[in-house]
Amino acid sequence: MNADAEEQEDELVALQSIFDSEEFVRNESKAAGEIRASAELPAGFTVVLKEGETVRQYEISFLPPLVLTFELPENYPSSSPPSFTLTCSWLTHTQVISSSSHWSQYWVIECTGSTEVLQVCLRLLPQLSALAAQLSDLYRATRGAVVLFSWVQFLREDALKFLDIHNLLELRSDQHSAQDTQSAEPTIPAGQDDALNEDDVSASSSSDPLDPTGQGASLMAACPTEPPQNKDHMRSDLTPSQILLSQILIFDADQKQRVFASTVFDCSVCFMSLLGSECVQLLDCGHIFCQACLAEFCKIQIKEGTVRGVTCLQEDCTATPTPAQVRTLVGEELFSRYDHLLLQSTLASMSDVVYCPRRSCGSAVILDKSSTVAVCSVCGFAFCVKCRKTYHGKEDCPTPSRYVNLPQSYEGRKALVEDYKGASRRRRFLLEKRYGSSLKAFTVEEI
Repeated sequence: MNADAEEQEDELVALQSIFDSEEFVRNESKAAGEIRASAELPAGFTVVLKEGETVRQYEISFLPPLVLTFELPENYPSSSPPSFTLTCSWLTHTQVISSSSHWSQYWVIECTGSTEVLQVCLRLLPQLSALAAQLSDLYRATRGAVVLFSWVQFLREDALKFLDIHNLLELRSDQHSAQDTQSAEPTIPAGQDDALNEDDVSASSSSDPLDPTGQGASLMAACPTEPPQNKDHMRSDLTPSQILLSQILIFDADQKQRVFASTVFDCSVCFMSLLGSECVQLLDCGHIFCQACLAEFCKIQIKEGTVRGVTCLQEDCTATPTPAQVRTLVGEELFSRYDHLLLQSTLASMSDVVYCPRRSCGSAVILDKSSTVAVCSVCGFAFCVKCRKTYHGKEDCPTPSRYVNLPQSYEGRKALVEDYKGASRRRRFLLEKRYGSSLKAFTVEEI
């Protein structure tokens, strides 16, 4: 094994020990692999999508990673850089890159001294191609040393600053992309058009021998411009920019959940320190409790029927867990009871909602405040909103029966009569106190 091969093996083994399997995947059949480098975002980083007068703006903590696919030639690192492809869904392919001094020098070399061509290059220079070119510059700066880890560090820590992205990432709307395609077509001198074909959002670099002139690897297009689309999860009526925004938000939420699951928290109820995977964070207030404590509290409240008491355990906090969190904590059976009681409680608090008086129905009915009649949408029963009896038009409501407190069903009245007849004096006194003195007359009348 020659010196280059030994350095390649040592570098790949080091990468495997530094990064987990989701960040670095090695191709065991050859000196190649794939690295996923997530750019570090500052606090308050925002992603924005503007479409006409509609502005969607979200604060995020994570962006989907830049994917670096590489293959090491036989004479790497001594005289050739790695062959690589750099891909990313959220970087634009027509972003104007600031022409800093080192970029001007680089493109002067690539564009052979033509001022007109240089201006075109700086105008059409894609973000990913800019990053790919900088990776090549980093290899040349190492003068024959291994460079993959330095590349990853650059992509993580400095890529956004290099592209002049600080606290805001504005996604290009599809309308702007179409206008740019139609109106921003610069004139390219003959013989230079192939070198400036920048229709892609990924950049590749072929491994050329180390050149003392400093030219390094050449850039070329590699992959389609549109972000990957999962048709099983994305609505078909969304635009590519909206799909990209959705993918960014989903990735951000997934990464936040992963970080939460691997962080240790103290439960203020049982005072135990547990991983986030065993805890629940209430979204409204941010308070965190262990699953066992919050689950037991929710189960007690639901069993006792006090669903409004399913709230945060922190003193004086009225935040509530989401329905999905309650379902996970208490299971399907108790959640069904919780859902039913919560609906009833909500309807009961609404002044324009009553229940159908039919015992076999009992469905909620929305009242029309301008009318005295209500019609149940389930059983079709029309009733008076005042007396809850069958609707009687403009006639006065019937006088309440003296037996209004007695059971309404035949079986109920019969059971009550039998109970009264066979009861002791004490029992009869209690029944008369509950149903009134009319119970005496009722026993001698027809049931």
